[in-house]
Amino acid sequence: MLKQLIAHRRALHRIPELDDQLPKTQAYLLSQLEGLRCRIITPGRSAVLAYFDVGKPDTAAFRSDMDALPIEEQTGLSFCSKHPGRMHACGHDGHMAMLLCLAQWINGHLDQLSRNVLLVFQPAEETTGGARDICQTGIFEQLNVRHIFGIHLWPDLPAGTIGTRSGPMMARSSEMTVEITGKSAHIAKWQEGVDALAAGVEFVRQTYAMADSELPPEWFRVFKFGHMQSGTVRNAVSAHTLLEGTLRTFQDEAFDHITRRAAEIGQALQEKTGCQISVRFSEGYPPVYNDPALYDRAVRLLGPDGFVPLQKPALIAEDFSFYQQVLPGLFFFLGVGGDYPLHSARFQFDETVLERGVALYQALLQL
Repeated sequence: MLKQLIAHRRALHRIPELDDQLPKTQAYLLSQLEGLRCRIITPGRSAVLAYFDVGKPDTAAFRSDMDALPIEEQTGLSFCSKHPGRMHACGHDGHMAMLLCLAQWINGHLDQLSRNVLLVFQPAEETTGGARDICQTGIFEQLNVRHIFGIHLWPDLPAGTIGTRSGPMMARSSEMTVEITGKSAHIAKWQEGVDALAAGVEFVRQTYAMADSELPPEWFRVFKFGHMQSGTVRNAVSAHTLLEGTLRTFQDEAFDHITRRAAEIGQALQEKTGCQISVRFSEGYPPVYNDPALYDRAVRLLGPDGFVPLQKPALIAEDFSFYQQVLPGLFFFLGVGGDYPLHSARFQFDETVLERGVALYQALLQL
């Protein structure tokens, strides 16, 4: 199986495509699934679903994302990207390779399946949340899908180590944009201006203090601004400030509290400073939340050596969370070790770990 895993991974690594525009990736997947004893479903936006119907009353689903990133590859690999400015820098080529090999294994072991199987190859994980579109097709209801599993390659774990946890696994991600409009004036007549820069600094100070102090310490969250732009010249009061940042939370209560309080702080500063202050948060992806009952069943099935229980959730986001809004789901990290993080132009991994991922999927077929 390793030889086939490597062949799939390298073929897909050469043809990275973005968002939901994945014609070459989709064509490769279809060519590899052709001839297998499954029904192919293509619900639009480049998605490919393979349904193995063995006549059981319900179905287990397994998901891989498909899209790459707008990054110029710098790995020097012999099978590096043939598409300038695009790269599989997040391991989705490995994810697809594992699911393809699972499909080929299932095809030869249909008589061993305890339920039907749906394999989901999904676009747009890195952009608009393609998982949500798959959910909206109604396919899970049509095929009576009982639960769903996914794996993500993970540099922060040793190669071959599998990690997961019950409950919060990955964060809800929301982008925040704050625009502050004041009035410019020469520094010599600063009293005639309305200082948008000072209001921006005070907004950051107050919201940071709020996010740090007003929620229970055990509620993991990140509230940080990474970009601030203000003013035009050094000797004039700034008339405009732009703040851009990110909010990561795991509880809806935390998200609701921080967004509400940020708006209140903005309103109070508007009244105090005379600036016009707009505070906006994007919807973002929901948190990845592993179903506790499904997790407990996996522990009993896989045993104490099946995976490492993770002590803390990860503060990055994943649209696998949309599936977990409609189905019990369990998401795993598969360690690849290495020196480079996800989304690095130099990201690469030991391909032998992919066998460990396929073995995990095969075991989960018994749940």
